[in-house]
Amino acid sequence: MPKEAVFTMKLESSLREDFIAAAKASDRPASQVIRELMREYIRRQNESRAYDAYLAQKVERGRQDIRAGNVVSNEEVEAQFAARRAKLAGKA
Repeated sequence: MPKEAVFTMKLESSLREDFIAAAKASDRPASQVIRELMREYIRRQNESRAYDAYLAQKVERGRQDIRAGNVVSNEEVEAQFAARRAKLAGKA
């Protein structure tokens, strides 16, 4: 992919020197490392936004179920699973 843009940033000179040294130690150009870091940051942000949207959708679905009366009390759930555990224990 052709590089058509320039990115300029201010940072502490010691950070720059340490970064350049670390990039050289791994035999890679600093610009390549920065591009990889940027791509990784974008990927993580996209995953985070996707998860947030997924979670919001799940919460809304739960709220819709509550409004529609599609709920089971904690006592009912405990009783159902106690019966399942007892049934499984009898088969073991």
